[in-house]
Amino acid sequence: MQVADNTAVSIHYTLTNDEGEVLDSSIDQEALVYLHGAGNIISGLEQSLVGKVAGDKFKVRIEPEHAYGELSDDMIQVIPREMFEGIDEIEVGMQFHAEVSHGTGIVTVISLDEKDVTVDGNHPLAGVALTFDVEVLEVRAATEEETHHGHIHGAGCHH
Repeated sequence: MQVADNTAVSIHYTLTNDEGEVLDSSIDQEALVYLHGAGNIISGLEQSLVGKVAGDKFKVRIEPEHAYGELSDDMIQVIPREMFEGIDEIEVGMQFHAEVSHGTGIVTVISLDEKDVTVDGNHPLAGVALTFDVEVLEVRAATEEETHHGHIHGAGCHH
């Protein structure tokens, strides 16, 4: 069976950046299992999997606009330190849940001074080209329930 919309796809992958640094991998872990066509993985990887079958191995480079998007200056905000009431120590690199332009998201502290905290709501991989080394393990028809819910059920599911 080929990867197409409404198929349950199981893959192993290794994700690297242009410097060859490994950012993530499913090797020696559970495979990633997702519902194809439901937007459960980045669009560039999903498109590159169309038509593949179990046993296929390939490497693909995904540009930022088809991964986590370009960096957006609009996602960087300077917030008065008093908005962090109850937090004793704030450091660069700390992350917080916050309301961002597209709903609740995670912001990362990128700088701070006595008065203000600057946070970045961009995804940590925004603006980064990603290379996936992929092995397709299994492709099957999704059940009606999985299709209705928009994700795969059972072992290895990532919803």
